[in-house]
Amino acid sequence: MAKIAYILLCHKDPDAVVKQAERLTTAGDYMSIHFDARADPAHFKQISAALKDNPNVTFAHRRIRCGWGEWSLVQATLYAVESAVEAFPRATHFYMLSGDCMAIKTAQYVHNFLDENDADFIESFDYFKSDWIKTGMKEERLIYRHFFNERSHKRQFYASMHLQQRLGLTRSIPADVDVQIGSQWWCLRRRTIEWVLDFTRQRRDVMRFFRTTWIPDETFFQTVVRHVVPEDEIRCRTLTFLLFSDYGMPVTFYDDHYDLLLGQDFLFARKISPEALDLKRRLGLLYAAKDVPFQISNEGTSLFKFLSGRGRIGRRFSTRFWETESTLGRNRELLIIICKKWHVAKRMLERIRQMTNVPAIEYLFNEEHSPLPDLGGIQTTLEKRTRHRRALMRMLFDYYETDRLIVCMDPGNLDLLEDFAGDRSITRMLEIQCNFTDEYLVGHAMRVGLAGEQTGAETIERLLPTIRNDMIFESDRIRDADFEHLGRIQESADLDDNARALAQFLSVPEDKAREIAEVDYLFAD
Repeated sequence: MAKIAYILLCHKDPDAVVKQAERLTTAGDYMSIHFDARADPAHFKQISAALKDNPNVTFAHRRIRCGWGEWSLVQATLYAVESAVEAFPRATHFYMLSGDCMAIKTAQYVHNFLDENDADFIESFDYFKSDWIKTGMKEERLIYRHFFNERSHKRQFYASMHLQQRLGLTRSIPADVDVQIGSQWWCLRRRTIEWVLDFTRQRRDVMRFFRTTWIPDETFFQTVVRHVVPEDEIRCRTLTFLLFSDYGMPVTFYDDHYDLLLGQDFLFARKISPEALDLKRRLGLLYAAKDVPFQISNEGTSLFKFLSGRGRIGRRFSTRFWETESTLGRNRELLIIICKKWHVAKRMLERIRQMTNVPAIEYLFNEEHSPLPDLGGIQTTLEKRTRHRRALMRMLFDYYETDRLIVCMDPGNLDLLEDFAGDRSITRMLEIQCNFTDEYLVGHAMRVGLAGEQTGAETIERLLPTIRNDMIFESDRIRDADFEHLGRIQESADLDDNARALAQFLSVPEDKAREIAEVDYLFAD
């Protein structure tokens, strides 16, 4: 059975550190602690005294002062790892933790998982080809030497880097090393840890290089593990569940996140709020439990993005110049069907195709594989279609040699609707308002990744009002936009009302519109 040596880096809350060490070692595992030398000395004495009689706990053989983004974090980790390797010869795995981490599975589950997966778990993406770094410095982290901390000595940090830039003092990355990047929270097998320690002793050139890089805790282990371990033995993921806000800050979990955390396909979570006393209590009891079944839904990341992203999705900072200065054509007519239930809009579109000669295209701004003609590459991705929306639409008008074109759009595409409504062409819109049953909303949540087959009923129950209100909000925003040519048909309205709205939208006689709208299965789910 797997026996884990937890590598704990911490700098505060001695009571929590002691509890964490006792909880994890009670299950037969080990812990090696590095307590930041910057922290209160009394706190370290308290931790040492409380754990001195625990044979499954050791301390880094050297304590150093740690700073965010500095090599000191990697060095502290190496000191703790070296002590763990020496103190715990029976340890099969080494798992990196912080003082804010807690297990979200039982010890039994954790051990079984590692027994069944003979691999190293560490995020390691190509530094230059991946988009792991969203904003800020990238190449500059590596090619310049960083002697100051950007957070505590910002002026000196940037002055040093700018001086190196002016003098052309760049440096090369070691030739045989492909720099990788990823989360610092890893779980590595003993053999891998021993290989990494051998590497640190043999490759002094690589060590010198990383000592003056910026934020090496995101690159050092990620790079070295890829260098010493075969690729097929690496799982490019972390076993610690963590989320980041739009501002790059870790999301904190509180008492009401218990069910959410248990449903994620991870072993630990970071970071748990110090005030989440009930969550800590429940997770502590859980770790010691036996034969607990877990329903893995794994919707945490998508659910967080959904709940925190309302009102921001699809919005842009400014209009591109080629869109501001372009037009679809003054005499052209763009007809837009707006509907949240895409299958309903597609049925309506197919019926219109059968009854008219107007070219019609499905959700071209929402579905990557929506059938489109070859327009020179502008149609290949959703990102290109959206960015060059007016150019794309002009090309479609030209391709079909028509002055009338029908497309489908999601109610969430308000920015697109506003853009086309502001064009010199005539833009007519028809919103199809459907009824949303709980069953449909559950299916919608699963289709978009907010829930899975194993998502608990309590989570679904809390999620449904949010999804329903979000759909109502999107419809209200369309109504509030006060578009000049906006009609509406409703599932709950009678056929005559819907036929009149459809006739006005298509500019066809009402009897023909009635023939289009009277399809029995139009609103069926």
